Amino acid sequence: MRPDGGRGKLAGVSTFERVHEPLEARDVLLGRTTHVRRLVPNRRRRMIGAWCFLDHYGPDDIKTTGGMWVPPHPHTGLQTVTWLFEGLGLHTDSLGSEQLIRPGQLNVMTAGHGICHAEVSPGSAPTYLHGVQLWVCLPGADRDSAPPDFVHLAELPTYSEGGVTLQVFMGSLAGETSKAPAFSPLMGAEIRLAAGASATLPLEAGFEYGALVVDGGAEVGGVHVEANAMAYLGQGRSELTVAADGPATLMLLGGAPFEEEIVMWWNFVGRSHDEIVEQRAEWNGDGVGFVPPRFGRVEGFPGDRLLAPPMPTTRLKPRPRVT
Repeated sequence: MRPDGGRGKLAGVSTFERVHEPLEARDVLLGRTTHVRRLVPNRRRRMIGAWCFLDHYGPDDIKTTGGMWVPPHPHTGLQTVTWLFEGLGLHTDSLGSEQLIRPGQLNVMTAGHGICHAEVSPGSAPTYLHGVQLWVCLPGADRDSAPPDFVHLAELPTYSEGGVTLQVFMGSLAGETSKAPAFSPLMGAEIRLAAGASATLPLEAGFEYGALVVDGGAEVGGVHVEANAMAYLGQGRSELTVAADGPATLMLLGGAPFEEEIVMWWNFVGRSHDEIVEQRAEWNGDGVGFVPPRFGRVEGFPGDRLLAPPMPTTRLKPRPRVT
């Protein structure tokens, strides 16, 4: 996919080769019912650009599992980015937001100094739930000063050609630009391929990239990637070819390498152990009935908020994006 003077944005196969490093997922229980495949942070690659967290879940039969149920919990120093491939979700937060999200729509919540939110499957949700939860690390200059915020985008830039549909939810790709708020150079897009389709995507050589194959299996940069698997693609690419024999869905994430060392623990992103200790104490307070001034309260949630677990017995150390 590239703008190229009348031939459209979709182009032929590229033979460009760079890093192609598998990122192995680990199973994590999210809330009380939802098992997720955690792909970022990974054992070696802790970030892709400013993307510092990626959980991929489903498709789950929520009539059997009970659906998503994540009680009110806090965040600092990051943005949450919620994207669904199938199903329906409900976001509520301490700003008073209450927003349903459907496939092809975007929820972005900016935590800044502190916010709390809940995510559940509403009673009207269809049978299957399939999506990703992403975090974007805020730069040091913005992580405390950026005001807490929530943005829902029901329509996003979309381009289709030759059996390939591109939807850009963050940043820019192939001439399409999302209106979602961002604090560092990055991009995120969903790519759907019909059977036998292929596309060449123009990339920023200074960005590093990762590709998650959501379903169907696909060729990514000439290497086959199975469904539910992800590959780190490194820097230095000016383009990337994706192709599939059968229908497939991919997610492409990229961004300028995030050079600040961070401490990420539970739902907090800070810069030191002591910061995390302070944030945990301010959230937990005197227990579930306490309303923390820093984070606020999700009004009307039918249940208790989620308290932070005990701190580890060793001090948390700031870590770079690559370990």
